[in-house]
Amino acid sequence: MTLFGTPLTVGAVRVLLLGSGELGKEVVIELQRLGVETIAVDRYADAPAMQVAHRHRVIDMLDGGAIRRVMEAERPHYVVPEIEAIHTPTLLDLERDGYTVIPTARAARLTMDREGIRRLVAEELGLPTSPYRFAASPGEYRAAVAEIGLPCVVKPVMSSSGRGQSIVKAVADVDEAWRRAQRGGRAGAGKVIVEGFVAFDYEITLLTLRHLDAEGAVTTSFCAPVGHLQVDGDYRESWQPQPMPAAVLESAQRIAGAITASLGGRGIFGVELFVRGDTVIFSEVSPRPHDTGLVTLVSQDLSEFTLHARAILGLPVPVIRQFGPSASCAMVFDGNVRAPAFTGIEAALAEPDTTLRLFGKPEIAGHRRMGVALARAGTIDAARAKARRVAAAVRLTG
Repeated sequence: MTLFGTPLTVGAVRVLLLGSGELGKEVVIELQRLGVETIAVDRYADAPAMQVAHRHRVIDMLDGGAIRRVMEAERPHYVVPEIEAIHTPTLLDLERDGYTVIPTARAARLTMDREGIRRLVAEELGLPTSPYRFAASPGEYRAAVAEIGLPCVVKPVMSSSGRGQSIVKAVADVDEAWRRAQRGGRAGAGKVIVEGFVAFDYEITLLTLRHLDAEGAVTTSFCAPVGHLQVDGDYRESWQPQPMPAAVLESAQRIAGAITASLGGRGIFGVELFVRGDTVIFSEVSPRPHDTGLVTLVSQDLSEFTLHARAILGLPVPVIRQFGPSASCAMVFDGNVRAPAFTGIEAALAEPDTTLRLFGKPEIAGHRRMGVALARAGTIDAARAKARRVAAAVRLTG
């Protein structure tokens, strides 16, 4: 039985987040509701989770020595990677030294780059994926494109939110897709994955929770499927529940369950899947809360962040209740603005069954997601339309 002491005292349970974005901010809030002491770490100051954590540190998270020094200073009970761009060999070392990495250091390492997770899913587990090739040089890349064929999707092996991603439809686009992937990688230029384009009917995120049951055994629970819309690989809208046949959902749950069982540990996983007819095809997995899962802030009694916090701490989750048709719409702004400010919040919240989150990011440099609009309604279409109205009402003023 875990003893939950008082934060900032010797008896506190301490959780350290590596990465302090908007998803981490919600995790910190949920942990603090359970009396947990939180430490937020990121590469830049005043990141969203830093604004609510008990303490924060700014380091280069691709620097293993810097991570090690923070761990030795803070001595957290749980280490929670919140982004991909982390020096994962250090996480493996820390786990061997007795630190608990959520869900596991191996999961963080395999999912940090698309090569590790794709080889696990397709080659070790034998689950359906799109055809793929990896390439580390322009020559290998062109050969991979020729073998996979057009159209194809090109991504850095380590990136997120669509950074560096291209859909290559014509030969004239091939070289620019390579250049974009080299610019967009989380750790700089490097290897890319070339995937066959999947003509799917829809895509879902299946939020998959590995947690302890009332008897202390690890079990797996699923949230209702989340449908989502992406633009250039970046999440813009999500909704829950995504309508789908029961047999197809069962297939999706089998795939997600197999992948997350292999990755191990405890926590929420965002398993992205393509659905074409009765066929479910693996796309990607994140061993942490997923941006499309922001909809659960309005759609469930226990959001994905609440679920992650409970799983981290070894607490049971007896039931997950879904409230019916719900939607989220990302609030994305363009510009170069320090200390951005917003208006229109009153109008945004005028309709019933709506809410929003402003993430508190300290600047906009080009193109950045700054908040999310949330809504419930009688149908998915109505909820999506309402969430879009909430988002449109919010204006950037500086």
